[in-house]
Amino acid sequence: MFRSILTLCFLIWALFLRAQDLPELNQQILTFVEANIGQQVQRGECWDLVAVPLKAYGAKWDLAYEYGRHYDPKNETVLKGDIIQFENVKLEYKEGNMTYTEVMDHHTAVVYEVINNETFKIAHQNNGFSGRKVGISELDLTTVKKGELLFYRPVKM
Repeated sequence: MFRSILTLCFLIWALFLRAQDLPELNQQILTFVEANIGQQVQRGECWDLVAVPLKAYGAKWDLAYEYGRHYDPKNETVLKGDIIQFENVKLEYKEGNMTYTEVMDHHTAVVYEVINNETFKIAHQNNGFSGRKVGISELDLTTVKKGELLFYRPVKM
C-alpha cells in the first residue's frame, strides 16, 4: 500500500515537473496534440493541428505561417510544443542499404519530443505515413539537404 502511494506521488511530481519545464502555451499545445494522436484535426491539413490550439489558447500569430517568435535552433534550445514550418525542404536518409528522400514543399509540425540538439519527434498530419490523422515521426536536422526549417516559440497575446 505504502509503495503504491509512493509511486503515485512520484508520478504526480514527475508530471508537475514536466509542465514546469515548458512555457504554458507550449504545454497547452502539447496537451492538445497528445489528445489528438491518431485522429484528424479539422480538415486534416497540417496547418490545422497548429491553428486550432493557437486560436483556442490566445496565442499571438499572423493567422498564416508565422506562429509566434521566430528563433534559430542553433542559438536557442528547442522545446516541446514549439512549431516548425517547412519550406521547400528535401530530406535524405539511409535505412540499411536503402536511401530515402522526402520532400515537404510547405508543411507545419509541432515538436513532440526533443531527443538531442538535432533530432526531434514531431507531430503532424497530412503526410505520407499517417495521412490526414495526427502521427509522430522523427526529424533529424542532419538529413535536411535543401530548403528551410523555420522554428517558432508560441507566445501569448
